[in-house]
Amino acid sequence: MNISNMFISLAILGILTTAGNAIGYHVPVIDSLIGYSFMLIITLAGALITRLSPVNLPMVFWVSIVALVATMPISPVAKLITTYTAKIDFLAICTPVLAYAGLAVGKDIDAFKKMSWKIIVVALAVYTGTFLFSSIIAEIMLRFEGII
Repeated sequence: MNISNMFISLAILGILTTAGNAIGYHVPVIDSLIGYSFMLIITLAGALITRLSPVNLPMVFWVSIVALVATMPISPVAKLITTYTAKIDFLAICTPVLAYAGLAVGKDIDAFKKMSWKIIVVALAVYTGTFLFSSIIAEIMLRFEGII
């Protein structure tokens, strides 16, 4: 996917996220737009670095590095970015992404049918592993910090 197509997709996601954030979480539309704009800029910067980098690393790595550098305490824009992106609720972003994922799976229903019952076993293993390891990590960290 080229950068312009990515921008269009992320802009549509931003409109849906802003609407969901404003309706579901009562955040002012302008605050949601500013927060999502920061996320959009960071994502596109990471995508651009991925394209230009001679090192073959995943885009999520570069986006994370850009976000980390942009929000470090030494960054002059860190407080501004953190203030506005904190107003974007995680579920407001997840809702349109999951809706798109559902449409994508629905489009490839024949491929989904070929997986048959095996996909259920894999999904249960993934969900169980995620839950168990998240619980173990949370337990360790909460005990380490003396909260429990």
